[in-house]
Amino acid sequence: MTVEEKITAILEKIRPYIQMHGGDVFLSEVKNDTAILKFEGNCSQCPLLTVTVNRVVKPLIQEEMPEITKVIFE
Repeated sequence: MTVEEKITAILEKIRPYIQMHGGDVFLSEVKNDTAILKFEGNCSQCPLLTVTVNRVVKPLIQEEMPEITKVIFE
C-alpha cells in the first residue's frame, strides 16, 4: 500500500463524522513528510477546522504513519 493509499484509508475512518456536519475531506497530496488535505462543504468554512485537524485528523494519521510529521489543509 502506498503512503497515499494509507492516508486515504485513515480518512475513510473519520469521513462519516465529517459528512454528518455537511462536509468532506480528501487527501490532496503528500510532499515529503507532509500530508495536504482538502476539506469541502461546511467544513471548509468552519471556525473549528483547525481544532478538528490538530486534535483528530493529525493524531490519527501520525499514529499509523509516524513518517508523516505535518498535516495541513488547503
